[in-house]
Amino acid sequence: MKRTFAIAAVLLVAGAWKSTRAADLDHQAFVAVKEARFVRHGAPYFIAGANLWYGGYLGAPGAVGQRERLGKELDRLKALGINNLRVLAVSEKTAMKSAVSPATTSAPGAYDESLLRGLDFLMAELGRRDMTAVLYLNNFWQWSGGMTQYLNWFGGTPAHDPNVSRDFERFMRENARFYTNERAQLEYRRVIAHVVQRVNTVTGKPYREDPAILSWQLANEPRPGSASATPEEKAAYVKWIADSAAYIRSLDPHHLVSTGSEGLAGSARDAQLFLDAHRTPAVDYLTYHLWPKNWGWFDSKRPAETWDGMMDKSLHYLNVHVDYAKTLGKPIVLEEFGLDRDGASFDIKSPTTVRDRFYHEVFELVQRRAAAGDPVAGWNFWAWGGAGRAANADYWWRPGNDLMGDPPQEEQGLYSVFDSDAGTLGIIGDHARRLHALGRTQPWLRPAASAAAP
Repeated sequence: MKRTFAIAAVLLVAGAWKSTRAADLDHQAFVAVKEARFVRHGAPYFIAGANLWYGGYLGAPGAVGQRERLGKELDRLKALGINNLRVLAVSEKTAMKSAVSPATTSAPGAYDESLLRGLDFLMAELGRRDMTAVLYLNNFWQWSGGMTQYLNWFGGTPAHDPNVSRDFERFMRENARFYTNERAQLEYRRVIAHVVQRVNTVTGKPYREDPAILSWQLANEPRPGSASATPEEKAAYVKWIADSAAYIRSLDPHHLVSTGSEGLAGSARDAQLFLDAHRTPAVDYLTYHLWPKNWGWFDSKRPAETWDGMMDKSLHYLNVHVDYAKTLGKPIVLEEFGLDRDGASFDIKSPTTVRDRFYHEVFELVQRRAAAGDPVAGWNFWAWGGAGRAANADYWWRPGNDLMGDPPQEEQGLYSVFDSDAGTLGIIGDHARRLHALGRTQPWLRPAASAAAP
């Protein structure tokens, strides 16, 4: 009987402590969604952000880490007006040469604590600077192991590297098996729980209670497979999004959840699929990316001849996705966009005239739609290279080289914005200030009534 009372007393105290902790949280400090807009501290919150996928790597205490560099990078970004970073939280060890190493997960259930402590350090530094992060928990692409490596572990298939085969259609088609592989999904949830329920070793604060996290993201650019995805593959993809998002929400009710979708380009050009993937109430906002050169809309060696066509397609792509967000009554973030340097050069000394013009056009459209009261929550450019520099004559990354915005599947310098790119930095800074000013000065706008979903 005494033991029973003792256990009851412990549970009562534990329950009271948990209740007190929940009550002590400043919920106003967390980014939330209200009337299809982001809100923080009771005011509109616009993202003027960058992709810094390697931020957790720089924060690591081991050999791969560069904490002094990380501090300087964050200070430079903060000074530019950047208030949000999109960061890779989890990577998987793989034999593929086009992937980063080391990796957070060396084998199922085996995690590199040094890299996780790097993520802890990054989050602590972001909190000190009043910045937020989107943390993605997987990757459709092979450059961090990702879904490809899950299938290598649990599907018994060789890790297919499309940088070697050059067969991206086959790669995408095969990777879609991840969504229906039960063992892969079980491990994926174990990883989610391990990160989402983690306690930060620097701050002592559980991740679930850290307002510096804007959202958990299912993966980088998940998609249903190739452009010819079947109805069954599309249905499996939509179900995976709804189930995975709901699982994250069950672990952490305080933070937003997002998909990481590329938009129509990552949805087999199927608008209904894109809408269905974001319709679940467990997904708080829409995401989309813009890659005109990758999609064949622009030739960097013929800029004058291909500029107008590229911009027509790009602006239409941007506008139609904002309209999809209005349809669902949720905010939308343009969380990746980029263009290479003049003449398709990777050399940091090459000019960025065309890219700067492209950035300006993209920023202007986002600003106009946001100012009009549309559910535009902001942007993240791809990607911050900062003080990183390519080390090899062929511009390909090798272990031990500087990490920068271009992951190992691409030439170093392809899309990175470096700390010496004065023109691009000026444009980013100017538009970041304008977006933040919109949040401070414009009265709260209720977006126009949502159209009926198609």
